[in-house]
Amino acid sequence: MMNVATDVGARNKVSSVFQQAAASGLTVCRTWAFSDGGSGALQGLDFVVSEARKNNVRLILSFVNNWNDYGGRRQYVQWAKAAGAQVNGDDDFYTNPTVKTYYKNHVKKVVTRINTITKIAYKDDPTIMAWELINEPRCQSDYSGKTINTWVQEMAPFVKTLDTNHLLEVGMEGFYGDSMPDRKKVNPGYQVGTDFITNNLVPAIDFATIHAYSDAWLAGKSEAAQIQFMDQWMSVHGQDSKTILKKPLVLSEFGLSSRDPGYTLNERNTYISDVYNIVNKLAKNGAMSGIMVWQLMAEGMDAYHDGYEIVLSEAPSTSKIITNESHSLSTLRGVGGVGTDSMRRGRMDLDQGVGKMSNGSGPWKNKPRRELNGLA
Repeated sequence: MMNVATDVGARNKVSSVFQQAAASGLTVCRTWAFSDGGSGALQGLDFVVSEARKNNVRLILSFVNNWNDYGGRRQYVQWAKAAGAQVNGDDDFYTNPTVKTYYKNHVKKVVTRINTITKIAYKDDPTIMAWELINEPRCQSDYSGKTINTWVQEMAPFVKTLDTNHLLEVGMEGFYGDSMPDRKKVNPGYQVGTDFITNNLVPAIDFATIHAYSDAWLAGKSEAAQIQFMDQWMSVHGQDSKTILKKPLVLSEFGLSSRDPGYTLNERNTYISDVYNIVNKLAKNGAMSGIMVWQLMAEGMDAYHDGYEIVLSEAPSTSKIITNESHSLSTLRGVGGVGTDSMRRGRMDLDQGVGKMSNGSGPWKNKPRRELNGLA
């Protein structure tokens, strides 16, 4: 979104997405607060925050990307190498002192920034619901989850020293690590260097997240097998969040790609409906606090399409399903089924989000077959 908003002539598209999302009852948008090395990015983010405010949409802002799109971990490591730091690979992002200082500098710049449009400091803006440390952290050099855990233990408290007003989450996909070996069988066949349990048990982390792309993670499997996986993936994480973490859980990314073999809109609608049914079941038991579809866009944003995009005005059948789910979760929230005290302390109940809206060519450009990045 912020990348789109850097072009003043394209800002109407950002406004359109928020307007359509709000009209469908969506209340939260998760989007980027980074464009590493990009020009005018923070001015673009100012506009995103101001438009969210106008449409009563809360934001979850992510500080950095695991993937290379818009810079990411690799860009930070390259900057450090150019400055003379001894770095060997992208995973040094989590351990190298120079790289960690660069990351902290960026976090501080964003959190303490005064919006040039609203004149409100980000750390004081109730439009922002939460910060995210990193989008989909992965670590090829340590699959146990310990390296990323050490990083979270350092960075989460650092964010809280700058801002005690907002919630904080890691940005995880939900892969289990070595702390609970029996849970690793829930993973889609591999580890990625995170540990859902220990990474989210860090005290400064307020709620847990999972992502789910069964069409990519279980490519070639039947629709029934994929929904079965989704049910288990979400249910196990919901139970662990409720009983072990004792923190809310949000499904902050899911979708079905139009680039999948044999794709039809009806297939996507059925898939989304099935996932919503699982969410509602878990929400009633206090095991799921929110859901975000990947990803909503406005008309004319074709250059940013990645296969998962949804333009509500161009897909009325999908729009109806999303709107109905918004109403369902709102009803559940009203009777105490969605949201927890820690979510309410974040100044709102989290129900159904806008989902991540695209910031550019899309971090999914290289990810439709995610097992390639998961090192199965």
